Amino acid sequence: MALWICATCVNHHEGEQPPASCKICADERQWVPITGQRWTTLEELARDGHTVEFREQEPNLVGLGVKPGLGINQRGLLVRTSGGNLLWDPPGFLDDDAVRTVRELGGLAAVSSSHPHMYGAAVEWSRAFDAPILLPEADQEWMTRTDPAVRTWSGSLSPLPGVTLVQCGGHFPGSSVLHWADGADGAGVLLTGDTIYVTPGRDRVTFLWSAPNMLPLPERLVRQVVAAVRPYEFGRIYGGWWTSVLDGDAKQVVERCAERYVQFLRGDAPEA
Repeated sequence: MALWICATCVNHHEGEQPPASCKICADERQWVPITGQRWTTLEELARDGHTVEFREQEPNLVGLGVKPGLGINQRGLLVRTSGGNLLWDPPGFLDDDAVRTVRELGGLAAVSSSHPHMYGAAVEWSRAFDAPILLPEADQEWMTRTDPAVRTWSGSLSPLPGVTLVQCGGHFPGSSVLHWADGADGAGVLLTGDTIYVTPGRDRVTFLWSAPNMLPLPERLVRQVVAAVRPYEFGRIYGGWWTSVLDGDAKQVVERCAERYVQFLRGDAPEA
């Protein structure tokens, strides 16, 4: 079966022909360009000069991004532990050089994603390393490729030493974060995708049903997200993009920003 990649969200689909539409983009949390649905392939992207860029974010945490930018332009993260490595929010493109680099960094013991917009090339990475794909059961219906490597979970899961996947809900029912206890020199780190969205000033976070369509998250779901991460200690947050890093007092910032967000939802925020 051929592999088709949505040019907008860069999720992968299999079939003799591309689907009529990408179900990820047709949902109200994403968008289809006014020019219509377009599909590409790994081969076409490689011919166009796309490569995978690796950058160390901190000790034992390596970012993976595609250049030139692609789709929603997410940056994946490789968490390295004594029990193996986990690839989080894999971008939609990979090639032999990228696989070789990850192999040099210790390979993969698991692949996971914060939510369906960032499933990307999860299956291709899984097959390259014979690694399970760990996805929340609540979002299984959004997986655009069936694969026997998919393992579902609910609530929380600790697949590697110091690593815990935490289901928060909100953006999607299965929207999740990864807690890495050893990160930030032992202060703890959250990898959030856009479940908890780091704002451009890198000193605040927000909560969204849809970023591109500017739809807010209801109070009930905001409080659900915050309650899910409250048991964990974290001083730093890495969102889904290179610049989406909140460095310092991250747990307090999440609590404070959630209350501010709810004030606006209720119409209680003071006028400027």
